[in-house]
Amino acid sequence: MSKITSKPFLLKTAKYTGITLVVILTLLFLTPILFADQIKEKIKKTANESLSAELNYSDVSVSFFQHFPSLTLTLTDLQLNGSAPYKNEKFITAKEVSFGIDVISLIFGKSAKIDEIYLSDSFINVKVNPKGEANYNVYKSNTQDSKSEDSTNTALKLDRIEILNSKIIYDDQSTKVHFDAFGFNYLGKGDLDKAVFDLHSKAKIEKLNIIYDNEPYLMNKKVNADLITQVNMNSLSFFFQQNNLKINQLSVDFKGNFDFLKDGYNMDFVIKSDDSELYDVFTAFPPKYVTWLSKTELKGNTNLLLTLKGKYIASQNIAPDLNFDLKIEDGFINYDNSDFPVSDLNIEIKSKLPSLKPNLLIVDAANLSLNVGDDYLKSRFYLEGIDAPKVDAEFKAKMDLAKLNKGIGVPGLTLRGILTGDVKAKGIFDRKNKLFPVANGTIDLKNGFVKTSYYPNPITDIEFKTTIEDKKGTFQDLKLNLKHAQFTFEGKPFFVQALLNNFDDLNYDVTAKGELDVKKIYKVFSHKGLSLDGFIKADLALKGRQSDAINGNYNKLNNKGTLEIRNIGIASEFLPQKFIIRDGLFKIDQDKILFNNFLASYGQSDFKMNGYLQNAINYATRKNGILKGSFTVASKFINVDEFMFNNTPATHAKSKTKQSGVIIIPDKFDLELTANAQKVYFDKLILENAGGSLKINDNKLTMQQTGFNLIGCHVVMNGSYQAVDTQNAHFDYKIKASDFNIKRAYNEIDVFRKMASAAEKAQGIVSLDYQLRGRLNGNMNPVYPSLTGGGILSVKDVKVRGLKMFSAVSKQTGTESMKNPDVSKVDIKTTIKNNIMTVERFKFKFAGFRPRIEGTTSLDGKLNLKMRLGLPPFGIFGIPLTVTGTQDNPKIKVGRKTEEPE
Repeated sequence: MSKITSKPFLLKTAKYTGITLVVILTLLFLTPILFADQIKEKIKKTANESLSAELNYSDVSVSFFQHFPSLTLTLTDLQLNGSAPYKNEKFITAKEVSFGIDVISLIFGKSAKIDEIYLSDSFINVKVNPKGEANYNVYKSNTQDSKSEDSTNTALKLDRIEILNSKIIYDDQSTKVHFDAFGFNYLGKGDLDKAVFDLHSKAKIEKLNIIYDNEPYLMNKKVNADLITQVNMNSLSFFFQQNNLKINQLSVDFKGNFDFLKDGYNMDFVIKSDDSELYDVFTAFPPKYVTWLSKTELKGNTNLLLTLKGKYIASQNIAPDLNFDLKIEDGFINYDNSDFPVSDLNIEIKSKLPSLKPNLLIVDAANLSLNVGDDYLKSRFYLEGIDAPKVDAEFKAKMDLAKLNKGIGVPGLTLRGILTGDVKAKGIFDRKNKLFPVANGTIDLKNGFVKTSYYPNPITDIEFKTTIEDKKGTFQDLKLNLKHAQFTFEGKPFFVQALLNNFDDLNYDVTAKGELDVKKIYKVFSHKGLSLDGFIKADLALKGRQSDAINGNYNKLNNKGTLEIRNIGIASEFLPQKFIIRDGLFKIDQDKILFNNFLASYGQSDFKMNGYLQNAINYATRKNGILKGSFTVASKFINVDEFMFNNTPATHAKSKTKQSGVIIIPDKFDLELTANAQKVYFDKLILENAGGSLKINDNKLTMQQTGFNLIGCHVVMNGSYQAVDTQNAHFDYKIKASDFNIKRAYNEIDVFRKMASAAEKAQGIVSLDYQLRGRLNGNMNPVYPSLTGGGILSVKDVKVRGLKMFSAVSKQTGTESMKNPDVSKVDIKTTIKNNIMTVERFKFKFAGFRPRIEGTTSLDGKLNLKMRLGLPPFGIFGIPLTVTGTQDNPKIKVGRKTEEPE
């Protein structure tokens, strides 16, 4: 009986269940269709009201099946621009962005609740400029109006955020922090609609790169994170209360606070890894160590601690305190089953950098030690400050470098030699006050050998023994003895020996002999982004005292020998390109360094130099030492523009208006040059057969009887030039140019065209005798309001054609011949000050008329002149005129403002 009654019951149950499923499935399909338009409209309205940035997408779809069981609205090919100042750049792009919508709130509530967000295949590009302005401030903050009932029908109350297969780039130029996260997957859950909530997060990154100040710290690292973060939306602050990270195999605990301020951040971070294995630490190192790690046995206990605490406000120059501690105990390293493993590796370092200011740096390395069999290396050091550091250091070693090399197995490096050392130093290194740490010790290397993967041949036979001693802690008591230092490279030995005493008044005895191929030897220690070249051959013996060189007691010096150099590049912070000595021979004679037929180049410029330098030892060893010398310089071509401070080809390519910087004259030079150049290019001018005497002293260049040919005439100049900083310079010169073509001067010389714009309509021969002083800007152009001076423009035979001022005078007075006057044998005296050129009274004759002109004209073309047009035959009677307006639009008035004597 029970079997009969149970069968209809099961059939009914199955029937109703089936009907229910059909209804549910029908609703799942119909609900998105019925509410699609309503949802799309509300989303669009929410975006317009909530976002301050431009939002674009290609398509919208609504479905229960995209992220079942949530009803989701999906935007395809989404592009969201950033906030100011990045409004025209993409902030977020994504293949799909889905919003989970609470169905009950959609049907029965006043607002549609968005409680989930899903991003897939997205690119999040975060940017912060040097002022601290970011592109992520796209969400409008709540106002009183936004809280009103009808302000919006859609609420953003998240409790789930999911990001799949995405990329994040964070570039903060204010803090110089940059990181890339590739293959980023994230799941975050929490009551995100509350003002204060806990966010539970899981994150996985396939490749993480962290770069600070252009230096890579982590590259291509895998990261797994399980985080709990308390978020306070009222104060926009984050409390990282439980954050377990795993970088490759290194477990890291991360806790702290991060608060957004109006113009910066407030940080309190603690990052630590306690009781980690040394092997796990190395898995977090850059990729180039991965191959080495696969062949290396590593043991040891490691503790890491990094803290960053304080405010970062770039505009107020406020920065947090950075501390970093590292401790390795009982470390063991054995590369490729070597017979000489490194044991008893112990490192204990504590460092502090208050306010991220380098001069406040404190590094306390209490222990740096290791053993290789019976060999050992033990050291410690304490450093406080940078400018005048406090030092307390000790170094002891007895080490076979070949055994150490095999035990550590540094890729691409082979070392040999027996190193012994015992050095102690304690005190302050202060060059200004001539203080040096109390020091005593020796460092000795025998049978040294270095070979790298950058160059096929090694440096061999390296030997040196150095002793240092300073009992009183002063420059005066410092003694440095480099005994029999030598090495062989490419079959050529090089030898140097130096005994240096009393660095306050250096007593030196230096011997050097041998050949160096700088380019090849540099390749042994190759460094990306830097290259060196050149050849040096030395045979020198230098002995004497610095004070004898300063006081001219050259008979007490014994400096002699030769130094031959080829293709040596000399770089300076004040020169945009390298100064290259192609070939040259130094001869040392007491305090003089003689230059014999030095061939040099700088960009397009070439030089041949002969002469000498004096006081070189004093210049090199004393802060206030003056380098003296005298040279003759010959050149076929000099491009002066190439010597400008920041004048590089890229500068011109990017911007023609950017100031390139003035020419910097080095300080502590007292040099005389007699120069001759066939051609000199400067600011679009070509000077021919230039020559004269130049003197460089105390940052100042003085020219004496410097002559050259310009626009077909001979020019003689005397003057001076001195840079104030990289963008400003002062000049004072007197120029005399005889019989030049005024039309050609106007066409070819920018300064002449600016200061004598009336010459545009003139042609003929004139001479100039003028003195001018003022300031130059960063493009080596004169700043016209700064100009002062005066002189005479002598007119020999000039025809003025079509000048608007004379045309206006001609029209106003009815004298046709005044329209195009011919002028000869007239001296025009002018002075310049405060952007105004004052023209002293001058007279000239033409066609029976006797005009007289005086007044002022500004360097931007404004006129304020008085004229008297003396009438034929003798000019006794005349017509007074005033000329105002501009050179392009002169205004002529007959009569004078006040009575003046004839």
